[in-house]
Amino acid sequence: MRSVLLCLTSLAVLASADLATAQTKPAPAPQPAATEAPPTLDKLFDELRHERKEHAAARIADRIWERWRRSGSSSIDLLMLWSDDAMKAKKFAVALDFLDQVTVLQPDYAEGWNKRATVHFMMKNFRKSMADIDQTLRLEPRHFGALSGMGQILKGTGQKQLALRAYERVLAIYPMMRSAQNEVATLSEELAGQGI
Repeated sequence: MRSVLLCLTSLAVLASADLATAQTKPAPAPQPAATEAPPTLDKLFDELRHERKEHAAARIADRIWERWRRSGSSSIDLLMLWSDDAMKAKKFAVALDFLDQVTVLQPDYAEGWNKRATVHFMMKNFRKSMADIDQTLRLEPRHFGALSGMGQILKGTGQKQLALRAYERVLAIYPMMRSAQNEVATLSEELAGQGI
């Protein structure tokens, strides 16, 4: 708990520094026009939907994840980093403390909710995980990671028909996601055997 308080104190100092910097920073000098702007998320999702090579699709998905991780706030980024470290150390309660702060400080940041859903999933708090997945999808309906997590929970709790629908939604967004393809095939076979 002491380490969490120290981290939160550090975060408050960092947030104050962010605010002070923003208030005293001179206006940036005009930059020369770039030859080509980076693709928008919409363009990346369009590329992902049409790419038929698995490795090329995975590279596009990585670029989307990279965009999702950008919070626009060094304080939020730091909290996310601390939560990642806590998760790796299997200190899930500590990770949740950090992610609770993320969702309070920046409630429109979908990846904060998605990361918290992941921690709840790892703790087998499936109801809380589903609530956070729902919030993630309200903010970013194309979040194939959240949809895949939803599929896992539904399958694990015996709701195979709903799990199949979740994985089909994943494939509508990211057709070359191998794990979702495999889940759709497996669940379709199992449900066909039960006479859906």
